[in-house]
Amino acid sequence: MALELVAPDDFHLHLRDGAGLTSLGEAWPDVVSRAIIMPNLKPPVTTTESALAYRGRIIDALGGKRLVPLMTLYLTDTTTPEEIEKAKATGHIFAVKLYPAGATTNSDSGVTDIAKVQPTLAKMAELGMPLCIHGEVTDKTVDIFEREPVFLGRHLENIVKTNPNLKVILEHITTKEAVAFVESHGPNVAATITAHHLMFNRNAIFEGGLRPHMYCLPVLKHETDRQALLGAVRSGSPKFFMGTDSAPHTRHAKEAACGCAGVFTAHASLEFYAMVFEEAGCLDKLEAFTSQHGSAFYGLPRNTRRVRLTKSEWTVPDVYPFGEGDLVPLLAGQKIPWKAELLPE
Repeated sequence: MALELVAPDDFHLHLRDGAGLTSLGEAWPDVVSRAIIMPNLKPPVTTTESALAYRGRIIDALGGKRLVPLMTLYLTDTTTPEEIEKAKATGHIFAVKLYPAGATTNSDSGVTDIAKVQPTLAKMAELGMPLCIHGEVTDKTVDIFEREPVFLGRHLENIVKTNPNLKVILEHITTKEAVAFVESHGPNVAATITAHHLMFNRNAIFEGGLRPHMYCLPVLKHETDRQALLGAVRSGSPKFFMGTDSAPHTRHAKEAACGCAGVFTAHASLEFYAMVFEEAGCLDKLEAFTSQHGSAFYGLPRNTRRVRLTKSEWTVPDVYPFGEGDLVPLLAGQKIPWKAELLPE
C-alpha cells in the first residue's frame, strides 16, 4: 500500500542552535518542505536581526536538506509595533510567538501582561502577521492539566475579541475545550495538533514507571481530550493542521531529577500522523491536514514537491546524535508501519 501527497509543512518546530542544530541533520527525514521555527533560544529571538541571523545558521546547518525555515519573533512585553513592521518587510519572518512567561522551555522572557503588547497585536492584525500562542496559564495554583482551559477563558477570549482581525494559532492543543474554542470562533482562529498528543494520553507518562521521554508541555491529557483531538482531525476542518512541536533535548537533560519538557518526533513526523489517521479511519484527510490547511491559513503557496508514504515497516533508532550527547526519539527501538520519502522533481 502506498500514498502520494503534497509535501507537508510543519507549523511548529524546534531546531535549537549551535552544536545541537548542526547534529539534527542526521535525524531530519527531508520530507517536510517548510517549517515555522520556534524562537525560544537562549537568548530568545526577539528582533528582526536575530531572526535573520538564526535563519542563516539553520540554512548552514541543514544545507543538504530541503527545509525552508519560516522564522518567528519571540513576543516580549517590550516588542514594538515598529519591530513588527521591520520583521514583516523582510519576507522571511512569518509569525510572532506568545509564550506566557515561564510556560515552557526557555520562556522566562515571555509576556507577563497581555495589555502591555496590545499595540503590537494591533499592528500584527493590520499587517496580517499571525500570532502563535502557547496557550497555558502559569499560575501555580492552577492544576497542570487545567492550564490550557483556564488560559482560554482568562486570556485568549479577550485577545480574540479585542483583535477580531488578528490571525491566531493556538498551538499544540491538547484538550476538548481547546477544540471547542477553535471550532466556535471565526476563520481567523486556528490550531496545530501534534502527533504525540493524537497518539497518547497521560497514562503514557507513567506506564510501568516514570517515562521522561513522554513528558512535554502542554502535558499529555485525559483520553476524552485525545478523542476530541481525533474528532477534530476526522472532521477535515481547515482550522486544524500539522504542527509537531518536535523538541530535542539531550538524553541526560530528560533523564534527570528535574527533566526537560519535550518530545522529539521530527525523525518520523509524517509517518506518525499516517499511523494516527489510519487508525482513526481518515487517511483521506491526511494530505489536507499536513499539506494544505496550514499553508492556506498562513497565505503561503502550496508546495509543488510530492512525497510517497509506503506501508513498509522499519525500526526507529534507539538514539540520534544531538550536540555533544544524544537524544531519544519517540518510539525509540520500536517498529512503525509507514515510511515516507521525497519523490524526485
